[in-house]
Amino acid sequence: MHAPHGRDDTHDATYDALVIGGGIIGLVTAWRAVQRGLRTAVADPAPGGGAAQVAAGMLAAVTELHYGEQTLLGLNLASARRYPDFVAELEEASGKDVGYRACGTLAVALDADDRAHLRELHALQQRHGLESQWLTGRECRRLEPMLAPGVRGGLRVDGDHQVDPRRLAAALLVACERAGVVFHRDRAERLTLDGDRSTGAELADGTRLAAERTVLAAGSLSGRLAGVPEAVLPPVRPVKGQVLRLSVPGPYAPFLSRTVRAIVRGGHVYLVPRENGELVVGATTEELGWDTTVTAGGVYELLRDAHELVPGITELPLVETRAGLRPGSPDNAPLLGPTALPGLHLATGHYRNGVLLTPITGDVMAEALTGGELPPHARPFSPHRFAAEHPSPPAGRPSAPAPLAPQEQPV
Repeated sequence: MHAPHGRDDTHDATYDALVIGGGIIGLVTAWRAVQRGLRTAVADPAPGGGAAQVAAGMLAAVTELHYGEQTLLGLNLASARRYPDFVAELEEASGKDVGYRACGTLAVALDADDRAHLRELHALQQRHGLESQWLTGRECRRLEPMLAPGVRGGLRVDGDHQVDPRRLAAALLVACERAGVVFHRDRAERLTLDGDRSTGAELADGTRLAAERTVLAAGSLSGRLAGVPEAVLPPVRPVKGQVLRLSVPGPYAPFLSRTVRAIVRGGHVYLVPRENGELVVGATTEELGWDTTVTAGGVYELLRDAHELVPGITELPLVETRAGLRPGSPDNAPLLGPTALPGLHLATGHYRNGVLLTPITGDVMAEALTGGELPPHARPFSPHRFAAEHPSPPAGRPSAPAPLAPQEQPV
């Protein structure tokens, strides 16, 4: 029997699956698990929060292609293909619009160096059979008249779309509640063990949650849960990103018809136009640990680079500045599925592809939780690929990092 839909339990309980972390990755994992018949719970003080509140939501499998990430490309493309059906199912289950737009992306170059870099990217895309079209500067401005006159060329990628991560998180939260996922709105303090097996978690208020399978899906905080043996502790780190949100008043609409991105003086900048008139500008990439301060320098750099790309942006009202933490892994790819510790699974390390990989992560984790193994296309992303980098803990007593201080929780 499932617990009552969306119930908050404040006492000790037992589950088939316990998901630690209620961001979009944790929520989609819980939703798919409960759909497979698993009695499922989520432990998070503020489910639906986390990095999704800051992310821009670009579904950019093609324009985000990087050298050395060809294996990840396959997973990204597979998830992108699932998005339309995933959105339709989620919107029906939740009754909420997630802001999915099949609008395409335009990547542009502002100088000769940027143009050469973009040409190399286009060649890489073509070698992998990806659909992208090279455009002249004039053709770019014909598509997007607000672009700067100095644009030297660009890549039109009609298959790279967008979704609103905040709406996505809200819809997943409702879908989980309606499906019977139980929410414990408190912080998981410690993984509990019985010998060499994970048995659940203890919450900050002392509640102990027993689970046959525990999924660590706490984003950049996944590597800091007490009680996790060092040999299976996920090697994820926080990567700071600052993002701006502007409003496009009626006289300026439509400001942009699709996502526009560029490299300006070596730095990446993107502009994502929402149907509700919001324009998201991002994002910085900063290795600054747990710092989530919005800085004057970060805001300045984003506005400066965006202004070179689209001069009219400085006329728009600035309505929000935020900074969040992406969960980075050593190879920029996620860690999915069972670890060497029986009963413990990972769904973390998605770095800049968390929103894009939401559909396929849910499917992969459901398969792992019910069948015990990863499907073939997900096996390159098993946590075991990093196992040799961690020394084994002393026999009989796994190492335990200190509990997180309150200021280290996600914003």
